[in-house]
Amino acid sequence: MRVTCLPTPTRDPSPQGGGAQTQRRGVCPGLSAPLPTGDGLLVRMRPLDAMPIAAFSRLCALAAEHGNGIVEITARGSIQVRGLSAASAPRFAADVAALGIAAQDGVPILTNPLAGLAPDDIIDAVAFAAELRRALARQSFAAKLSPKISVAIDGGGAFTLDAVAADIRLRAAQRHAEQIFQISVGGDAASAAPLGWVAVGDGTEAATRLLDELAKRGRNARAREIVRNEGIAPFHAAVADLLRGEATPSVTQPPSEVIGTHRLRDGSYACGVALPFGHADASLLQRLIQSAEQAAASGVIAAPGRTLIAVGLAPAKVSDFTIQAEQLGFIARAGDPRRCVIACAGAPFCTSGQIATRAIAPRIAETAARLDAGFVTIHLSGCAKGCAHPKKAELTIVGSPQGCALVADGSTQDAPFAVVAMDELAAAVAHYGRAPNKCEARDG
Repeated sequence: MRVTCLPTPTRDPSPQGGGAQTQRRGVCPGLSAPLPTGDGLLVRMRPLDAMPIAAFSRLCALAAEHGNGIVEITARGSIQVRGLSAASAPRFAADVAALGIAAQDGVPILTNPLAGLAPDDIIDAVAFAAELRRALARQSFAAKLSPKISVAIDGGGAFTLDAVAADIRLRAAQRHAEQIFQISVGGDAASAAPLGWVAVGDGTEAATRLLDELAKRGRNARAREIVRNEGIAPFHAAVADLLRGEATPSVTQPPSEVIGTHRLRDGSYACGVALPFGHADASLLQRLIQSAEQAAASGVIAAPGRTLIAVGLAPAKVSDFTIQAEQLGFIARAGDPRRCVIACAGAPFCTSGQIATRAIAPRIAETAARLDAGFVTIHLSGCAKGCAHPKKAELTIVGSPQGCALVADGSTQDAPFAVVAMDELAAAVAHYGRAPNKCEARDG
């Protein structure tokens, strides 16, 4: 197997970036601000609530009518539509507005995928998020902050946002007879820096102050960078008078599995399925929606982890929906090997992509499934930006002009141990996965 070494990518340390070797992840393209990509314009929307079946079906039809018919669900649960043109993008936005789908505007506020529906939530995260949105809108925070800034509101039930990184995190908990928010900043549940806890009634004020601390540092400021460079002192000082208890180490709950069936508080069921590698053809999604409608579903939710959740399913129809979803090619079982591969759009869909990640991903998933390596995450990135998965992965594959760079237990920004040609990639993954000693595999 032919391998070559690559130099470690360097990052521009300046807040503005712009160094010759720096690659920064892109902006957030809303309906009114489409982003140019390799296959036309891309737009993104994040619905606030479950979308009615008919509305989502029509959204898929519009994606085919105005774009190229590719619909994506992102890691944070946003919906992306690709292949729009300068002429069709405004028409698409107008037609979507007519559907009456309530979508987020301003600072992204993330809630549990089944918030308001799950039977075990401690607080109503939907109501709290709405209150926080109103407060942030009054102070025009969206114009002061990076479009990548987000706030995670965890209702405290079985469905968590532990795996989703956010600048500000508020997790509901029960302390004696009082409902509280545990507050942390700059990461997911495991990596965020804890500040302490506040009463639920002070949650909006606390979140607003923490965001203001970010706004003071300019449009490019992120919480994790402030914590890395300055520690938690600036954030702690901002909410010190609201804190009613000291910070304790973050305790992550077992991962909440969206894929599968879940009983809702009204006795109906929800069923989560994932889009393979985060994307699907609009016509295929419409067939999925027809199956959900036949199972008496009232709506669908775009959820973190590139998943769709059909809600309101009749108990007797859940199994039928799961079977039909699998037959259509969607991921309906948690153990599906395609889930271990995270792939960005890649070439030719992204102008930065050096490799056709979506064409490669199925074969990489098949290769991983035949191994006993037990891969949890293989990140397939078209370039060094790492948009689809900025975290570490057991194996990261990065497109480069020289070929496919392989990074062990790292991210796209780490040094690769080898570079292989495209036609040798599956064999290289198999070789690495079978090796009992990964250090020897990297060296050989």
